[in-house]
Amino acid sequence: MDYFEIEGGRRLSGTVTASGSKNAALPILFATLLCPAKVRLRKVPRLHDIKTTLSLLEGVGARVSREGETVEIELAKLSSTEAPYDLVRTMRASVLMLGPLLAREKSARVSLPGGCAIGSRPVDIHLTALEQMGAELKLEAGYIVGNCPRGLRGAEINFRFPSVGATQQIMMAASLAAGRTVIRNAAREPEIENLGGFLRAMGAKISGDGTAEIVIDGVPALSGAEFEVMFDRIEAATLLLAGPITGGSTRVQGMETDCLEAFLGVLRKSGVAVNSGEGWVEAAAGAASHGADFETQPHPGYPTDLQAQMMAFLAQANGISRVSETIFENRFMHVPELVRMGADIRVEGGQAVVHGKPGCYQGTTVMATDLRASASLVLAGLVAKGTTRVRRIYHLDRGYESLESKLSSLGGAVVRKPE
Repeated sequence: MDYFEIEGGRRLSGTVTASGSKNAALPILFATLLCPAKVRLRKVPRLHDIKTTLSLLEGVGARVSREGETVEIELAKLSSTEAPYDLVRTMRASVLMLGPLLAREKSARVSLPGGCAIGSRPVDIHLTALEQMGAELKLEAGYIVGNCPRGLRGAEINFRFPSVGATQQIMMAASLAAGRTVIRNAAREPEIENLGGFLRAMGAKISGDGTAEIVIDGVPALSGAEFEVMFDRIEAATLLLAGPITGGSTRVQGMETDCLEAFLGVLRKSGVAVNSGEGWVEAAAGAASHGADFETQPHPGYPTDLQAQMMAFLAQANGISRVSETIFENRFMHVPELVRMGADIRVEGGQAVVHGKPGCYQGTTVMATDLRASASLVLAGLVAKGTTRVRRIYHLDRGYESLESKLSSLGGAVVRKPE
């Protein structure tokens, strides 16, 4: 098990390139289950969750090859319709196998998923919607067992919450279902649009992705395609923060501003200078950073996946900030570790009150609790006095590709070491 050792106090500046998005690549990889022909995907990041997903696809009969950022998948015939616990337990997104398997094979057996322990993320929204489409589902020894002998059929589905995973699940399942499916109160995240683009590239009839209402007219079959995964907006935003938190300036290439406006707005409110051009964004430390309030919301609101990183930044800025978390009830687990490093943060229910103070962080050993918490501790370590050791970075490896190399290229002193 590895850890990061970070020598803080160095000003980070320079240019890095954003990787492909994990959160976009995972549903796109699962969507290849819908198609018997070869699919070629570009900008697929090298991450643990991606490796797990490719193993799951190979486990049901897919031929998978990879060269650099390009992955080719061909699944002419499935050898199994089961997603086993040994693989699924490490990754929440694996539940997305359910809809494509039901759509293509009319049966599926998928272990209940694992992933980060950041609060309740029930799959009942997925299951209820699939049942509306004609699936017969039951829980059996930790597995979701599904059958639809007559195939899936179109339905009008109203989500009680704009769940990203459930929206992706039904978009995939409905692509091969008989008739029209309408998803209302759909998630609007950019990764939803990226999945819609891929499904259309394979011949699906989908409109409205990126809005609250998505319409899918099922087709009998999908064909092979070539497609590029969007940039990782969470990684890009984390790298942008690495400059200003250390008093420097970071430019991230291969990204756009339109899907990060809420995050960039909070950066500007806190005194960071933000500039952008075609395919790049730059964030530079201002004369003095200061507090800024924000609340996590479904897209286009402030993303919950960037709450911990922004909190790490605000803890060393002047003034008081109030951070409200409305998506996951347990997503303040990074706070005790930031406090151990010297931050003054007090959690009051669903809100964290941050009393910012420049120079508050002191290097120490901290423990990552989830993917985004890991990133917040790394950011704090970059500006801390002395040495910080971030343990359990296997969480970090699930969502950041070669983070230590990218931070080092900006002037940071971040080294991966074995325990």
